[in-house]
Amino acid sequence: MRILSLLVWIFLVVVPGLSAGETAVQEEICVLETSMGTMVFRFFEGDAPETVANFKRLVREGFYDGLPFYRVVSGHVIQAGDGGENDKPLVKGEFGAYPHVTGAVGLARDEDPDSGSTEIYICHAPRPHLDGRYAVFGLVVEGFDVLEAIGQVEVIEDWVGDEKNIAFHKPTEEVVIVRAFLEKRVLGPVETPFSSEETP
Repeated sequence: MRILSLLVWIFLVVVPGLSAGETAVQEEICVLETSMGTMVFRFFEGDAPETVANFKRLVREGFYDGLPFYRVVSGHVIQAGDGGENDKPLVKGEFGAYPHVTGAVGLARDEDPDSGSTEIYICHAPRPHLDGRYAVFGLVVEGFDVLEAIGQVEVIEDWVGDEKNIAFHKPTEEVVIVRAFLEKRVLGPVETPFSSEETP
């Protein structure tokens, strides 16, 4: 009986945020192993179910393995994908309540709100002007040091658009997603390091 009590106590200590009577719930998360380190993010399935399902399917297919973060804009976002040069399905825009805080994971798109597909970005800093315009479907929970390091790599500045006011800066040395995969973990409540009201 004493051993059983000890095991229960250890479990409650190891899984923070649980009190007596609560049950630890595993959730599926994404692990991004990059050439500069590993980031882990959780999903907001209740807020963006189609976006999450689409992304998970791509991860299981190995779509992101070997693809670069080809756009790195310090104080804004790091973006990965293949530039949309594929035949993957489009996703209906799911512009929910989660803000563009540091570490927010979103689905990039063009002018059509339902044109998101494979291009993902991670906010290097809070970007509140994007709230409600792009689908935030996840949040980094581990590897903020890696996110910061990627955001500070040397880049070749490339300004696009009619007014040359959109930054598509490319790293001088490629930063690659070596492998992306899904696994289950016990995580605590959603916590973010910054609020979306903060400026970079």
